[in-house]
Amino acid sequence: MSAAIGRAFPLALVVLALVAWQVPAPFAAGGGAIVPLLMAVMLGMGLTLTPRDFRAVLATPRLVVVGVVLHYTVMPAAAWLLIRLLALDADTAIGVILVGSTSAGTASNVVSYLARGNVALSVTMTAISTLMAVVMLPALAWLLIGRTVPVPAADMMRAVAQVAVGPVLAGMLLRAMLGARVARLEPVFPLLSAIAIAAVVAIIVGLNAPRLATAAPRVLLAVVLHNGIGLAAGYALARLARADEASARTIAIEVGMQNSGLAVALALKLYSPAAALPGAVFSVWHNLSGSTLAAYWARRPPRNR
Repeated sequence: MSAAIGRAFPLALVVLALVAWQVPAPFAAGGGAIVPLLMAVMLGMGLTLTPRDFRAVLATPRLVVVGVVLHYTVMPAAAWLLIRLLALDADTAIGVILVGSTSAGTASNVVSYLARGNVALSVTMTAISTLMAVVMLPALAWLLIGRTVPVPAADMMRAVAQVAVGPVLAGMLLRAMLGARVARLEPVFPLLSAIAIAAVVAIIVGLNAPRLATAAPRVLLAVVLHNGIGLAAGYALARLARADEASARTIAIEVGMQNSGLAVALALKLYSPAAALPGAVFSVWHNLSGSTLAAYWARRPPRNR
């Protein structure tokens, strides 16, 4: 996303979500569009990626390894802890675990840019965590809640491959084949992705409008704590691993900002609209918290060590 879209996006999400809560029927009717919209977002992400994005970072892979390990340990562990501390019901617990176990969020790259982070590292972590999600997400979900809630791991792997990994790889292939013709359209992709994500959030809110009055406070608390743990622990542990300041900011953002749209799609495909609610709330909240943190860091140039 461009900087302007990144700043306007959280407010637009909140406004659209409130509208969907008050007038849910038109948005709930679009439930079948969620998976295609998310696939379009992931295709757009793939269309922006080139081998050049990875070379500089992969030349020093330690930061990538640190970031991806933290991504797939901090948020799943925090999700498991929160569903027990808050005594969440089964549907909410499923949603929180799916959010905690998914790949990095598609908005994390622009937030890293606004925060004066390591953008190349951000792009690399997002892409690698997305490709790994086809195995990691089902495995973590089965490990964390498989004893209490059925986890159709094979179906989940197929769904992640269909919704996330396949479109990203297709986008990268199209970029390689079409080259400059795709590059000319690249400035449009962030806006289209923002519109698609906002539409997904509004549809989920519309589908869950009857449940929001009773479920919203506990779901919101779980989401705020989950996101806060990810951002704080991601930064602190990255610094303990001797990441430089800019890279630590990026790792914090990549850990704390999840691909909640993918979690929503899986919840709807394999579970229920109620299980999708944590992902929808996370989509709104992590963009607000990420943008706020980026604004704070933007005023403070990163130190060289």
